[in-house]
Amino acid sequence: MNDRKPERRGLGRGLSALMADVSHTQDAAAEQRSSDQLVPVENIHANAEQPRRDFDPEKLQELSASIKEKGVLQPIVVRPSPSQDGLFEIVAGERRWRAAQMAQVHAVPVIVRDLSDTEVLEFAIIENIQRADLNPLEEAAGYKQLIERFGHTQEKISEAMGKSRSHIANLLRLLTLPPEVTMLLRQGQLSAGHARALITAENPAQLAQTVVARGLNVRETETLARGPIDKSVRKPRDRKSDKDADTVVLEQDLSANLGMAVEIDHRAGGEGQIIIRYQRLDQLDQLCQLLSTSS
Repeated sequence: MNDRKPERRGLGRGLSALMADVSHTQDAAAEQRSSDQLVPVENIHANAEQPRRDFDPEKLQELSASIKEKGVLQPIVVRPSPSQDGLFEIVAGERRWRAAQMAQVHAVPVIVRDLSDTEVLEFAIIENIQRADLNPLEEAAGYKQLIERFGHTQEKISEAMGKSRSHIANLLRLLTLPPEVTMLLRQGQLSAGHARALITAENPAQLAQTVVARGLNVRETETLARGPIDKSVRKPRDRKSDKDADTVVLEQDLSANLGMAVEIDHRAGGEGQIIIRYQRLDQLDQLCQLLSTSS
């Protein structure tokens, strides 16, 4: 254990290189079955910084029932515990580990990887982002961690994950919504499309309740979020208010980076204005600090 060098690789490897490691481990897990190393469940502990926090009890019970019948089919990725000899820390597969305990399985198959603290978290984030059942907020939180904790840009994440930059920016914007809205999104009562429509609304929490109560679709939610139109002051040119794609992406990027809704009003003469909407005083303080630092 002493000759392990947990920090020997770090961020210098790059996101794409770590992505390749994740894919390689997943391929190895798919190929291995009876030859997997078995480790007692009590010798494995969860990663305290695991980015995935929501484990659906019903789905966990379903997985537990499957494990009772067929066993743990896909190995759990672990690393030797950095603090206790003979124990292992989960890198990926905490849900399977939890379900195995519910099924009263005494040992589970594992793949042992020698990863640094930095790589463990990056690996877990990437593995979680690739899950089909990940909710939009969990995916957004994963991207936010990659950006804030490891300095990866939206462009680099887009290239490595095979996702469009606008997809990543749109998900990051969901994190600016108030807790009342994000709770409905986590529960599946709102879709990501519904939530995005509410981001720039003045009262997103109240509107979210209306959307759920009325069963509105995304288009109807967008109309609701824009509010009633005063036809007496509407001008013909307002019909051409749709912004070009570059401006929309720029708004999304600024919103994601600031954690606040940003609107760009760019006019034909080259002038314009940027409107930043904050919902809490601490967001205003944060904005003032950013502006003071940049000056």
